[in-house]
Amino acid sequence: MSKSVFTLAIFKPHLLKNPIAYRTAEGIIESCGIRIVQRKQLQLTESQARQFYQDHEGKFFYRRLISLMTSGPLEVLVLSGENVIARWRELMGPTKVFKAVYSNPECVRSLCGLSDTRNASHGSDSESSFHTEAAIFFPNQHFGQQPN
Repeated sequence: MSKSVFTLAIFKPHLLKNPIAYRTAEGIIESCGIRIVQRKQLQLTESQARQFYQDHEGKFFYRRLISLMTSGPLEVLVLSGENVIARWRELMGPTKVFKAVYSNPECVRSLCGLSDTRNASHGSDSESSFHTEAAIFFPNQHFGQQPN
């Protein structure tokens, strides 16, 4: 029996400002059988954004990323399904929107991304990252592995 795994997805502020793009991204998740088990809309504080993106501190895009992520409400989702981390990352497509448009034209970032920073979405890259990231947004909840 395979296990269900969790991952974190974030719809960035510019995506929430565009209802058509938002519905498109949500539809991509729903159409592939990934379950949304938790969702929360919130406005990130600068402190929360810095905590979340601490691994990128010092990189050329860091200030721009913090500014974007605090510019308006965003939506954080906990997704569940078999091999969901890899599946969600594939559905998002490459981080760089220009590359996404040509290599994966039906992915979230190709359809909804505007630039490399405003690329519409985030997804945890590992189970460990998921638990670290989920603790920031859902501090009183524990997401373990559940049998299908």
